[in-house]
Amino acid sequence: MSMLSNLELIRRVSLFSTLSPEQAEGLAGAVSKKSFKRGEVLVEQGRKCNALYIILVGRTRVLMTDNNGREVILATLSSGDYVGEMSLIDNEPHSATVVADQEVDVLVLGRDSFLRCLNENMEMAHAVMRVLVQRLRKASENISSLALVGVYGRVAKVLLDSAVADETDTLVIREKMTRQDIAKMVGASREMVSRVMKDFEEQGFIQLLEGGMVRVFERRMLPR
Repeated sequence: MSMLSNLELIRRVSLFSTLSPEQAEGLAGAVSKKSFKRGEVLVEQGRKCNALYIILVGRTRVLMTDNNGREVILATLSSGDYVGEMSLIDNEPHSATVVADQEVDVLVLGRDSFLRCLNENMEMAHAVMRVLVQRLRKASENISSLALVGVYGRVAKVLLDSAVADETDTLVIREKMTRQDIAKMVGASREMVSRVMKDFEEQGFIQLLEGGMVRVFERRMLPR
């Protein structure tokens, strides 16, 4: 990342793809580069940081914690995603914590510069709105799943959502997911998730591969 200029990095971010050359050059002087080590916090629930973080390299997880300290994993974000826009728009504290799941490189854009970009470029404003709507729809799906679907169905949904097709069009989860991670995503105990995963494996719904990867057989996975 250090070898590329701010302007070159901006041109690689889809969020800024509609900026004019003049706007991109102006923005290049407003952004800074920052790195986070694994486990470091980008934004913290209940606090304001007044900055937008655009992920260039690495992966983060979005967490929400209740008053008893229990965590729920809401999402994982990677290259091209960004965090902090909700707090910048309504000037309220962050609703969730974002933690680096591995070493992460980001571009940092301050609140004033971010709002100026939205005011000057309607396409960028629409892009931010689309992401907000997508996240709202995803949250609605998760709420519905927690209320209406059993643990088997919720685990199945997490596995299917996390899998990507490989060169043979087979669904594979490449990033290692611990039983505790899945438990925090579905609102169940680690022991229950372990039982579900064992059942899925025995029934041929999933296959555990080397390195923590998982092969998912979509057509067979019938949520209970």
